[in-house]
Amino acid sequence: MDTLLLARLQFATTTSIHFLFVVVTLGLVTLLVGMQTAWVLTGNPKWERLTRYWGQLYVINYVLGIATGIVMEFQFGLNWSGLSRYVGNVFGAPLAIETLVAFFLESTFLGMWIFGWHRLRKGVHLALLWGVALTAYASAFWIMVANSWLQHPVGYEVRDGIAHLTDFGALLTNPSLGMAFGHVVSAALLVGGMLMAAVSAWHLIRRTPDFALFRTSLRIGVVTSALAITLVQGFGFAQFGPVGEVQPTKFGQGPEAQALIAEWTTRFGPGDYTPPVLASVGLGFMILIGFTLGCVWFLLPLLFRDWIIRLRFPLWLVLLALPLPFVAVILGWISREVGRQPWVAYGLLPTEQAVSPVGAPVMLASLIGFSLLLGTLAVTNWVLLARHAARGATDPALGRPPAPPSEPAHPEPALV
Repeated sequence: MDTLLLARLQFATTTSIHFLFVVVTLGLVTLLVGMQTAWVLTGNPKWERLTRYWGQLYVINYVLGIATGIVMEFQFGLNWSGLSRYVGNVFGAPLAIETLVAFFLESTFLGMWIFGWHRLRKGVHLALLWGVALTAYASAFWIMVANSWLQHPVGYEVRDGIAHLTDFGALLTNPSLGMAFGHVVSAALLVGGMLMAAVSAWHLIRRTPDFALFRTSLRIGVVTSALAITLVQGFGFAQFGPVGEVQPTKFGQGPEAQALIAEWTTRFGPGDYTPPVLASVGLGFMILIGFTLGCVWFLLPLLFRDWIIRLRFPLWLVLLALPLPFVAVILGWISREVGRQPWVAYGLLPTEQAVSPVGAPVMLASLIGFSLLLGTLAVTNWVLLARHAARGATDPALGRPPAPPSEPAHPEPALV
């Protein structure tokens, strides 16, 4: 057993599962903001019911997603102490900002939003949800700042064998950041839109009593998915160029790549400095899925004709397409992370030098333990989501009005 391979498999497992929670959270909260804003502006109770129904699914995913995120954070100290020691002064800065500023604020706003139904004014309650959404985007941004630095280290200098941050602004203008962040956000919107459309399609196929309500959420999901897949494709293909500026060894063996490999051979010794073929395979399948999901534009007639919805066939297409954006998200992560190999920090820290000095049996035990834990959380999440989604929007638990105080069974006689 290879300790390095086991450590990589463990990190791949934990981050993949956690990433699925993240894209659902980021996508759904954006749609929730739109629906609750419509309720506050119009006063239409339909938007309140939609907000409560989809907000309940969002809260379930958020709570269990936090648990997977906490588990994932242990990876840096347990398995990748070399990474923490060598680049922690730089890599840790955006992670600390994400935790202290974005995540803590997001969870605070969300708690106040959950328990603020019927206790706060509508405008204040809506402002809390906007706060949740904005801090969620801020959290994703700072995570991508940290990841982009590993993809393309900038704004640092090495002193005494440790990387030190010298230019914080360089982290925010990293050429590996902008398009990648747009790609992740649009992918999250695609996941949220497809999830909303698929759950709504399932209720419409079953002809649930809330036909009009789920027809509205189906249309919101389809429109969101159509717009999002266009952004996903645009931001995705934009990351292919200009070739040679970022990770020249990732997509070819041109002059820039050859010169860089020669430099690395001099600094780190001979070795294979080309990414594994898995990166290209993941990229290829992700592109195929992206083009397939582009066909969601052909479902836009669902917005205008109820008889098309009653045919059920397009609804089955929406329902069966639900796994595709989740698969594409994982393939995209594989392409980005595996394409950086054999580096943890591109051209700066080889992966084999970043792994913790622990034995293979210990690493295998932690791999099994963490995989079982996160797998259990993922299964629990989807079971709860499916159960609450199937109950419909008649009276969701979230935002349910408090019951009036009951009259005492035997009132005491009044004193004369």
